Amino acid sequence: MSESAHPATTVTFPPSFLWGAATSAYQIEGAVREGGRTPSIWDTFSHTPGKTAGGEHGDIAVDHYHRYREDVALMAELGLSAYRFSISWSRVQPTGRGPAVQVGLDFYRRLVDELLEHGIKPAVTLYHWDLPQELEDAGGWPERDTAYRFAEYAQIVGEALGDRVEQWITLNEPWCSAFLGYGSGVHAPGRTDPEASLRAAHHLNLAHGLGASALRSVMPARNSLALSLNSSVVRPLSPQDPADLAAVRKIDDLANGVFHGPILHGAYPESLFAATELITDWSYVLDGDLRAIHQPLDALGLNYYTPTLVSTTDPDASGPRADGHGASDHSPWPGADDVAFHQTPGERTEMGWTIDPTGLHELIMRYTREAPGLPLYITENGAAYDDKPDPDGRVHDPERTAYLHGHLSAVRRAITDGADVRGYYLWSLLDNFEWAYGYEKRFGAVYVDYATLARTPKSSALWYGQAARTGTLPSVEAD
Repeated sequence: MSESAHPATTVTFPPSFLWGAATSAYQIEGAVREGGRTPSIWDTFSHTPGKTAGGEHGDIAVDHYHRYREDVALMAELGLSAYRFSISWSRVQPTGRGPAVQVGLDFYRRLVDELLEHGIKPAVTLYHWDLPQELEDAGGWPERDTAYRFAEYAQIVGEALGDRVEQWITLNEPWCSAFLGYGSGVHAPGRTDPEASLRAAHHLNLAHGLGASALRSVMPARNSLALSLNSSVVRPLSPQDPADLAAVRKIDDLANGVFHGPILHGAYPESLFAATELITDWSYVLDGDLRAIHQPLDALGLNYYTPTLVSTTDPDASGPRADGHGASDHSPWPGADDVAFHQTPGERTEMGWTIDPTGLHELIMRYTREAPGLPLYITENGAAYDDKPDPDGRVHDPERTAYLHGHLSAVRRAITDGADVRGYYLWSLLDNFEWAYGYEKRFGAVYVDYATLARTPKSSALWYGQAARTGTLPSVEAD
């Protein structure tokens, strides 16, 4: 039975639970040439023919840079208590080096002030995939220097906003930055080098550690420091097959252990080294790196969409890799050519991702065990559907409402089971530029007419707003 199959049951959340929504800079801001901003890797990638659906890009996106007051007012009308957004590195520090551009910081100061005036708690993500192009030209994340540049950038933003922003996230989904950006090439900068992807993963870890230290050096002690991981829930096709269980271990190391190993425990899994020994010798992990990475955290962000189903490779099988991370002839799983990915059964979203709230509960409970005592936030969870206005201009999306009900029920069940989950950020506040998918996939709770940029809250947004105001989940029928 699904998590959403009990509409008559009242699901109540703790009074302090944060009800938020999330976005990222390149996906919504636009204004890519204003205020001294220079290109990021996503500007370059999206303007490269063939890299995004329809050649679409974020030059205008949904124009949040000019419409942020309207968007904050929408959040307030919905009753949200928190908003997670990212900073555009190249808007603040255009070359990735040197002093800040104050007009860039001023935009974020105004946004934070607007949120606080409306009683909405800001949560800042420092890096959501938009590396300044000049740093990529110098080698990007596979180069150690990029981690040092990130620490300088973190200190700049911490000094500017740390007095008013209490929730901080260093990196969003470093797995995507490393393995989709440098392994499969479906994300910016579009490189396809397995060894570079592993180097990038280590230097992203180092950037997190150095950035965390830099933030703590300039911010009040009350502020909360975290990072957001898109940790995979990896399941075997045949739970009794030792070969399939070995495939699970290999993908779990590459999806999860490569980050939470050093960040939470101060060490990479030895099995990760063994699986990748033909690709890299890991000599770029220098003395002192693991100590620098293993910084105390105040919270951990978890992003979840769908589980991963794997087995050992069937030598007779052929066809695209069904890992849910875009089509490419190059794998984002270095050293795992002997692993096959399978579509999980069940209903799917427009992304082709199976809807399975049990995976979110499983993920929360795993990290409750993995990092006992560390507060958790669901920093992304949501679904894309083919939303369209009706003749009266309303956007009715009962599928998303059911999705939210099921996954929020899973969060509440985890809390009942002893997990310290303190908030939930719906992905996403607005329909937006969905990376390589362009504007084809609508994740927003608020519909955006891309021709006029008019915003219309969908019925799921109204349902979610009612949940936020009451701390309980309305029935799905209330949509």
